[in-house]
Amino acid sequence: MALTSLEIKTRVPFAQGNQFGEVGPYEQIDGIPHFSVDPNHPNNSLITDLELAPRDSAGRVVFSSDFRILRPIAPGRGNHRLLFDVVNRGNQMALRLFNDVPPGAVPTAPLEPGNGFLMRQGFTVASCGWQHDIPEVPGLIGIHSPTAANPANPISGKIAFSFHLGATSQVQSLADRMHRPYPSSSLDGPDAVLTVQDNPAMPPQAIPRDKWAFARMEDGQIKPDDSNIYMAAGFDKGKSYRLIYSTNHAPLVGLGHLATRDFVSFLRYRTSPEDNPCAGDSEYALAFGASQSGRFLREFLYLALNEDEENHTIFDGLIPHIAGGRRGEFNQRFGQPSSTDNLSTGNLFPFADVVQTDSETGNTDGLLSRMAAKGQAPKLFFTHSSWEYWRGDASLGHIDMDGTHDLSPSESVRIYHFAGTQHGSGTYPPTNTNAATGDKACENFNWVDYRPLLRNALVRLDRWVNAGELPPPSRHPRLDDGTAVSTEHVSASFRAIPNIDFPEHLPNPTRLDFGPEVGIPTKVPPSIGKSYSYFVPGVDQDGNELGGIRLPDLSVPIATNTGWNLRHPDIGGHGQILEQIGSTLPFPVTRSQREESGDPRLSLEERYSSMEDYLGQVRRAAEISVGDGYLLADEIEELVAQAAQRYELLQSAIGQAQLADD
Repeated sequence: MALTSLEIKTRVPFAQGNQFGEVGPYEQIDGIPHFSVDPNHPNNSLITDLELAPRDSAGRVVFSSDFRILRPIAPGRGNHRLLFDVVNRGNQMALRLFNDVPPGAVPTAPLEPGNGFLMRQGFTVASCGWQHDIPEVPGLIGIHSPTAANPANPISGKIAFSFHLGATSQVQSLADRMHRPYPSSSLDGPDAVLTVQDNPAMPPQAIPRDKWAFARMEDGQIKPDDSNIYMAAGFDKGKSYRLIYSTNHAPLVGLGHLATRDFVSFLRYRTSPEDNPCAGDSEYALAFGASQSGRFLREFLYLALNEDEENHTIFDGLIPHIAGGRRGEFNQRFGQPSSTDNLSTGNLFPFADVVQTDSETGNTDGLLSRMAAKGQAPKLFFTHSSWEYWRGDASLGHIDMDGTHDLSPSESVRIYHFAGTQHGSGTYPPTNTNAATGDKACENFNWVDYRPLLRNALVRLDRWVNAGELPPPSRHPRLDDGTAVSTEHVSASFRAIPNIDFPEHLPNPTRLDFGPEVGIPTKVPPSIGKSYSYFVPGVDQDGNELGGIRLPDLSVPIATNTGWNLRHPDIGGHGQILEQIGSTLPFPVTRSQREESGDPRLSLEERYSSMEDYLGQVRRAAEISVGDGYLLADEIEELVAQAAQRYELLQSAIGQAQLADD
């Protein structure tokens, strides 16, 4: 096997030995997996620069990463399923999104069990590091990748680094999200170009080379630094900057895919309990990734890496969550895995699981084309929030690129849109403030909690994989029923709501050309071609979305809930969409309030005779969703309790003041 040994560093009770129903207590195992992969194996052939990696005496490429396993102490009480949690920038996501665990501020803090959902279900939850550039902080799960080298022709090339600030600063690290940067190959950087845009609709303007430098500030002094840039006039908040520069640091970014593949293969197929703490227990393996890690899974699928060097099947089912139609720089020379830049290779065709031909370029491809050629067909749930539609790419996964017709997904695929939600699930109490800076990041907030839908999705995928029980049909915006529309089509509905601004600058997804080999881009920045057609969810008379899975927040509403929001004046960028954040726009409480404000949406008192009437309708709507297969029956009482809490907030004078302040 390509995973040669699993070095266990710690093995401790999880959650202080809490009992999780009939499954009992769990343990947490942390350590280091050691890998040795064959650079000449055909199943490794698509990993960029693997042939340039240093090799051991046996001609293999060796590397290591970090791992974490949460497993029942009595495996026989579990469900014998392995849930692989693809870490997001070194952080585990499954406990947050299935167990409702709040994000921790300190990576070394003990893991919390939250509501215990995954444990009560009996899953073994495992993670393995795959991202090379996360900071070396205890508690984060990363990979330790070797660097590509070619003595005959030293590796060097151009890289694009983009940033969009929420506060003015004179110094900017070349590290996306404060990860480890790609250093400039020269402090002079004569070929480096820095540009700025006031907003996405404006053409980029070059900043004269003598106005900035590769440097940092230290004790009030300017110090040359190949990993930072300095500009005396300062970088303005709300503006978009892009730096094109040269680097000669080339870690093997794509090894993260092989680490993922071979770690799961080891847990599933290594039979020795002395070597493998999960030996003989993983009948099926599912994968979950959210946002960046969801895009990672889409790239994993596109590269057809679901078989290891011994042709073992890795995953039986996967949930790439809130990834939209994107992939990422996960197998690219000088790749920046955390980048969400619109001019990144992560925005390239193909977007849909089925094969299409781009009418503009003539390229024919599909996300699963290579897997289909190999006869691989894992079960797949693509789950979207509304934000990915407003970002401009989610609809490309199920509507053709010219915007003429809906696509029919593969038999092994379901596509679910969680209507009225933002990128990260809304939580309570609502806030629009950046916890790190204290600044108001957006104009309001979104409180729709989609995690009940995600828990149901996991259960349904598990039943499909292990029992052949078909999940409910895909549910998402469509052209044929009018639930997928242009942004112009819905703008009037939102502009009619008092004191609400509609975005002035919306995404413009375009065809990009990085040169003949995507893994080694030669055009940086890329050539920009014709725009794709994209669509957002249509809305009802209240501005609430149609076409997806509608929680009671939308089907029995007390507010308008959107997947978009605007940047707050505190952080600049007037009229621009704030990344990943949605809105909750409460209805007026009384008819007189509605008439005084000119709000076209009926007030609470016009909709519901009492809170009991409202909660009764919420319960019935939740029961319908249970019957349709989109919600677990266990969630109903919590949804009703959430609805009561929010209704009381809107009715109270204190609540109204709180909403106005937030």
